[in-house]
Amino acid sequence: MSRVLLVAACAALGLAACGGQPADPQTAAPAAPPSPAAPDATALQAQAAALFQPLPAEMTSDANPVTEAKVSLGRMLYYDARLSLDNDVSCNSCHGLDSYGVDNAPTSTGHKGQKGGRNSPTTYNAALHVAQFWDGRAGDVEAQAKGPVLNPVEMAMPDAAAVEKRLRAIPGYVTAFAAAFPGEAEPVTYDNMARAIGAFERRLVTPSPFDRFLAGDAAALDAGQLAGLKMFLDTGCGTCHNGTAIGGGSYQKLGLVKPYETTDAGRADATKNEADRFFFKVPSLRNIDRTSPYFHDGQVGTLDDAIRLMAEHQLGRTLTGDEIAAVRSFLGSLTGTIPTEYIAPPELPASS
Repeated sequence: MSRVLLVAACAALGLAACGGQPADPQTAAPAAPPSPAAPDATALQAQAAALFQPLPAEMTSDANPVTEAKVSLGRMLYYDARLSLDNDVSCNSCHGLDSYGVDNAPTSTGHKGQKGGRNSPTTYNAALHVAQFWDGRAGDVEAQAKGPVLNPVEMAMPDAAAVEKRLRAIPGYVTAFAAAFPGEAEPVTYDNMARAIGAFERRLVTPSPFDRFLAGDAAALDAGQLAGLKMFLDTGCGTCHNGTAIGGGSYQKLGLVKPYETTDAGRADATKNEADRFFFKVPSLRNIDRTSPYFHDGQVGTLDDAIRLMAEHQLGRTLTGDEIAAVRSFLGSLTGTIPTEYIAPPELPASS
């Protein structure tokens, strides 16, 4: 009998191939456990479609239609530190467009080195949100653009009239405002400054692999990201983090299930309603793996910790390390492409 047939026969009889002795069940290598079945991408697409929508090319506004002239002006204003009292802080200082719209600091540095009280959210995809700021005190990105310029901790201009005076003293801005707001008797106004910045921000979109997945490309997510999406949905994260922005559409109490230690009153500061204490706007999860640190105070340094704390305090769930890693893998699919050409710093008009 050939060696190959001998081995096969011995194996069938439960004998050791070389010695002809029965195989010892105590020392035989255990069979490898079966690999878990990969999630069904098509089924997950259908489930995700009920909660999420892909990004639009532009976040439109009937109140502030986007035009090329407004966008051009808004881009200059976004980068111009002359909107601050000491000419040293611009919108881009705290919301860096080449770093996913943030400065990766717990709180940002403003006028004379002062620190803000809350973490600076990203300006990418922000026009999709129900409101702006952590407490929702501004209704849209146009209203938000007015806040930091006059905030004494941030850009510290004394009033809207001082901003208008400074802009009118720059001939290039007088021309740009007239082009962006044709037919107005006095186009250089504080409100128009905000409209121009808002128009620019309405094209700050970052399409990601998850958008391709939502649009029908089942191969846009890898197996790990699919497993993470399933974990994200099964855990209940989509209850608050949903919609086109994967968040940003509602307010939620921080510490809904388990109290979360914070001295920040949240939305109650804006509404003066005690029922809103510790409520914050639910942040968007788009580009979340690039916008650390996390939470309103910027005190959570890693995405793994943010996932763990959210599950614990908002859902009453204790996630394992593997479960956290799975969710993190899915969140990576929300990292989009920065529109490099669109955000290129412009040449600013010269001061007179």
